[in-house]
Amino acid sequence: MTSVYSGPVQADRTKPSLWKRFTRGRGLTYTVLAVVGLVWIFPFIWMALGSIKSQGEILATPPTFWPKNPTLENYAKWFGELNFGTYFVNSMIVAVITVLGNVVFCSMVGYALAKMDFAGKRILFGAVMITLMVPSVSTFVPLFVIVSNLGLSNTYWALILPFLTQPIGVFLMRQFMMGIPDALLEAARVDGAGELRIFWSIVLPQCGPPLATLSILTFLASWNNFLWPLVAMQTNDRYTLPVALSLYSTGQNATNYGVLLAGAVLVITPILLLFVALQRYFIQGVAMTGIK
Repeated sequence: MTSVYSGPVQADRTKPSLWKRFTRGRGLTYTVLAVVGLVWIFPFIWMALGSIKSQGEILATPPTFWPKNPTLENYAKWFGELNFGTYFVNSMIVAVITVLGNVVFCSMVGYALAKMDFAGKRILFGAVMITLMVPSVSTFVPLFVIVSNLGLSNTYWALILPFLTQPIGVFLMRQFMMGIPDALLEAARVDGAGELRIFWSIVLPQCGPPLATLSILTFLASWNNFLWPLVAMQTNDRYTLPVALSLYSTGQNATNYGVLLAGAVLVITPILLLFVALQRYFIQGVAMTGIK
């Protein structure tokens, strides 16, 4: 029995280097995304750390990143002197009712535009699309006149009714419902179901992702709305959080940046919690609506 000596095993020279494997794979993409993510999140970290700094430390030169003497005085001022609870309740009432209204009415209009035939359907959808291009600021004066004539000024309804149905919500729901098979709806009609029954029992249960997307977008727009509550509300007990944040973080001579940053943290916390809770549905809703 003879053995064949092949010499020392040599390394495979065709094997790509570690850097080439890194660049060819997803490593470079993840690195770039991580850097972009850090740049994007840095202002929020600065805001959170600044909210527990004193005014002197915030204005110190050179600025400090980590607080030397952390304090909760800024938050205590919001919950004590500035009565944060009142503004939070005002914002929550307006935002929740606005979201519920958009979920119901935008879904109904979207269903009618997607699955029902009636005279003027194309004209109505064209009007919705045109409304998307109209700046909201341009409607403030006529809207304020209408609200005042109805006696709704300085009430919750002044902040809710003008935004109870949004064109972007109608467009979003219509685009998603266009993808629901017509055969499914026809089978329900053959079985004797009316349009309202079909909408509530068949169509709406399939619209989880777009409804989550619509809820997040509507809540975000209502929660952060500043100009219209500032115009429509006249008393302090009706102010929402963005208005209170703007008015009460400024003193007689200068802005109290600690109070401003603490208020900003309190304002964005509910939005972050809502987005984290509905993140999966939000991404599905955007992706599916864009495809259809």
